[in-house]
Amino acid sequence: MAKKFMNATTGKHRITATDRQRLKSSLGLNLDDKDYGNNLERLLEVLFAQEIALRASTRPAMQKVHAVVQRVIRSVTAYVRSACTDGEFSRGDETVLRTYMQFYRRLAQRDRALPRPWVFTTNYDLFNETAMDRLGIPYINGFLGSIERRFNPSVFRYALSEQLDISNRKWSSVDSLMYFAKLHGSVSWESRGDGLFPVVETAPSLISSEQLLIYPSPAKQNASFAAPYSDLFREFQTRVVRDQSVLVTVGYSFGDEHVNNIIFQALTIPTFRLVAFVDPFANETVTKLRELDDPRIWIVGTEDKQATWKAHYFSTLVEDILATGGSDNAEEAINSVLTNLLGRGHKTPDSGARR
Repeated sequence: MAKKFMNATTGKHRITATDRQRLKSSLGLNLDDKDYGNNLERLLEVLFAQEIALRASTRPAMQKVHAVVQRVIRSVTAYVRSACTDGEFSRGDETVLRTYMQFYRRLAQRDRALPRPWVFTTNYDLFNETAMDRLGIPYINGFLGSIERRFNPSVFRYALSEQLDISNRKWSSVDSLMYFAKLHGSVSWESRGDGLFPVVETAPSLISSEQLLIYPSPAKQNASFAAPYSDLFREFQTRVVRDQSVLVTVGYSFGDEHVNNIIFQALTIPTFRLVAFVDPFANETVTKLRELDDPRIWIVGTEDKQATWKAHYFSTLVEDILATGGSDNAEEAINSVLTNLLGRGHKTPDSGARR
């Protein structure tokens, strides 16, 4: 998505050549740099930081540059929102959606004796919800209602049960139930001034104001303290600090300090386990986690940057690692995972999975 945006020369969200040159000459910010071309989050972090600094300047020349930075931020954020709602998948390409459907289909086959899984994401798109809807998997995401689905965090205390015997009033929990929370907001959320619960979930095309999203910026940690994000982060923290809790991360490169703080807090609990599917050399934080040499931390990733098969890709987790059935034999499941990882040319655990 980042490369496609940075290389675009046409389109309603493009950055003009004039604005590019102005940022380069006035701020030394080269938007063609590969660090920005490969990472929109990094680009937004820099742009928001520059915007905060320029906002305080009273010099006319800097005020003009400030206007350019604001214009570029609007282009990038508009592109992010558009990419989450008008991407290739909106024109019939369901490749990514099928992977999500396979993920939730397998997740729903967990041992029924285990607690219902919680899925937390920092993504804005609707792949998770669409996949569960198409599979008929019930999920609780913090919203209640039919015509107007409004955010009410008390719903996370709810569960779904099915009546087994009408005469004896016997009930059993619905095994496929999922708990789902979007920590950074969604393209389907907007804030409305009416009602006790102002955050509404609706189709992106029906949103009349800007979607509720936490964009990568120097102020994103403070933004996570506001409603509804504070309620979602509270749920995340509550789940990971529980006794015998296991957190599995996929596609998360440990770049969000406010998320990392909760994970690091959980690492002070002896029974906590962290399984991170991530590029082993993604950044300094991942390197530090590896260097802890903590047996409770598994870093799963492919060290060979030229390899075509990547152990830390979401598709790899879904297709090659997740169990395909409800086997109760934990040792058998673990052996299957290691066989899949090490059978792809990895001769030692350190090459693909570090424990």
